[in-house]
Amino acid sequence: MGANDIEMSGLPELVELEHLIEDGASFFDTRRVCEVEAGTKRFPVYVCALGSRSKDVPAVGFFGGIHGLERIGSQVLLAFMRSIVTRLRWDKLLQQQMESIRLVFMPIANPGGMWMGTRCNPHGVDLMRNAPVESAEKVAWMIGGQRFSARLPWYRGQPNGPMEIENQAITNLVEEELIPRRFSVVLDCHSGFGLRDRIWFPYAHSRQPFEFLAEIHALKNLFDHTYPNHTYLFEPQCKQYLTHGDIWDYLSQRSTQFADRIFLPLTLELGSWLWVKKNPRQLFSLRGMFNPMVPHRLQRVLRSHMLWLDFLTRAACAHQHWLPAAESRKHHQEAAHTHWY
Repeated sequence: MGANDIEMSGLPELVELEHLIEDGASFFDTRRVCEVEAGTKRFPVYVCALGSRSKDVPAVGFFGGIHGLERIGSQVLLAFMRSIVTRLRWDKLLQQQMESIRLVFMPIANPGGMWMGTRCNPHGVDLMRNAPVESAEKVAWMIGGQRFSARLPWYRGQPNGPMEIENQAITNLVEEELIPRRFSVVLDCHSGFGLRDRIWFPYAHSRQPFEFLAEIHALKNLFDHTYPNHTYLFEPQCKQYLTHGDIWDYLSQRSTQFADRIFLPLTLELGSWLWVKKNPRQLFSLRGMFNPMVPHRLQRVLRSHMLWLDFLTRAACAHQHWLPAAESRKHHQEAAHTHWY
């Protein structure tokens, strides 16, 4: 798909990403990791990376648009990318920071679903139910993933079939750029749940504590003490519901093959019910149930999460100074159990 085709595709997020790639060409390492067919159209899935190319530095991966309806996640990441490109032209401190960190962006992971206005990809598969992870515990009916039909929501795909091309692209990217490093973080941006913005961490398929629970608790404490007036709610996803096929659970399990590596996948789940509460007319629009539709509210959402995204890059860059070890790790582990489990 060429530039003119993208302009006419009805995907303003993809248009903005193309412009960003052009404007930030001197900063970004950009590649197409796959192409997705949606009807007669083909959409590229882009990865943009910047910062140090050394595998010895920590990294942060930012993902958005895994659910096509949840365009706000992609918009938040595109706004952050635009800010970085602009600041790199004048911000000496940011230029120095980029020498010791790698940032990797896949802001539109499901362009076909976004173009079609669906949660799923063009094959009708929910990409967050498609990974080869089975819950041994009882999951929520339907919402936990189903194999009855692609015409129903939360379809997982055929049993024993390969992952969808979008999920395979995510997996390849994470295993190439993130998991092999001594420290890496992922932030996957979604919307559509609750009245509060939440930071979810694994697991979605089990109520058992996450392997790096102490590190998650230390990161939460760091954010709480650095920005004590924030309103994010940190919690394991299993506190709300269990699912099969979560891609971040799958990649968390894959990461255990690397000894002495810390991989922290997080989900920013934007509280879209608040937007509907403030503007009930959004209930009459499927898109309105997942995205802020009033212009000033959209601007506020895009603005308000810059602090959290910037914090993650700084925390990853300085992870040696806050990661718990020895007795400190034991303390964080016990405190996390008490707080969440």
